[in-house]
Amino acid sequence: MKVARVPTYTPKASEIQRAWYVVDAEGMVLGRLASEVARILRGKHKPIFSPHIDTGDHVIVVNADKVVLTAGKADRKVIWRHSGYPGGIRSETFAQLHRRKPEEAVRRAVRGMLPKNRLGRRQLTKLKVYAGPTHPHAAQKPQPLEVAHARHRPA
Repeated sequence: MKVARVPTYTPKASEIQRAWYVVDAEGMVLGRLASEVARILRGKHKPIFSPHIDTGDHVIVVNADKVVLTAGKADRKVIWRHSGYPGGIRSETFAQLHRRKPEEAVRRAVRGMLPKNRLGRRQLTKLKVYAGPTHPHAAQKPQPLEVAHARHRPA
């Protein structure tokens, strides 16, 4: 019995069309927002998705200072960083980081959901995060991205 061979499709760099999306993070739960943003950055929403090629789109997140964490995690979640020197470890709660640098808090959450390699670092460069409601990327004509399941509904 002869089996028909179907070649595996691999997208070429010239075939990848990159769109721009803008997400309003006001009142959104951080983890649900980050997982959706990571999905768009990786390109998993496209039929040409390939895990070893960057097929994703650009994402602009505005109102990062209004993102929420549920169940009191803002005070329990500890963020660590290390300077590289002995004794150079520093820690702060998510609430402190969010107060000090809301853009970094969202960027860290998305980074944790991307691949931990060169590809993931390259995909993270397509993420633009802003604390306020404005962004300088109007020339790219970003389309609004609705993430309805990420809205926080207080109990």
